Amino acid sequence: MAEDKTLVSGVAGRYATALFDLALESGALDAVDADLARFSALLSESDDLVRLVQSPVFAADEQLRAVSAILAKAGIGGIVGNFVKVAASNRRLFAVPGMIAGYRQLLAKHRGEVTAEVTSAEPLSDAQTAALRDALKAQIGKDVTLSSHVDPALIGGLVVKVGSRMIDTSVRSKLNSLKIAMKEVG
Repeated sequence: MAEDKTLVSGVAGRYATALFDLALESGALDAVDADLARFSALLSESDDLVRLVQSPVFAADEQLRAVSAILAKAGIGGIVGNFVKVAASNRRLFAVPGMIAGYRQLLAKHRGEVTAEVTSAEPLSDAQTAALRDALKAQIGKDVTLSSHVDPALIGGLVVKVGSRMIDTSVRSKLNSLKIAMKEVG
């Protein structure tokens, strides 16, 4: 477990490690991951919630009351509900997104998974996602979890990052390479 602790660092890392240890002891790794995913979805859907989480203007008790009401309405309780409330009480609510990312890193390492960040010009279909996951698994030799993002500026193709490796097959990248080659010629 000492090896896992170096995977995430800082305030968010300490909280993520504590949450992971608690979830592991409780046998609730998947339930905690699901609740964290729901809270992440709430953050991505609400600018007001993001302001509440990130703003130092709100007092700890105000953040705690507001986030408690949000968690209750969303049906997020148990370990994750208590975790977010503790973060709010300790004025660490701003670090919750980093804590969630840290937890997911620890969970992936525990499961023997590798996370690949995939950026595409358009959302990938289920078939494309499955094919990409299978190709990466064959190349890396481990289960791969995809974190997908859409960037229309790529025009086409993909940018895949796995650890320190990056594969850029985007049309934008190819056009930039062509542009540089044309400048060298003329």
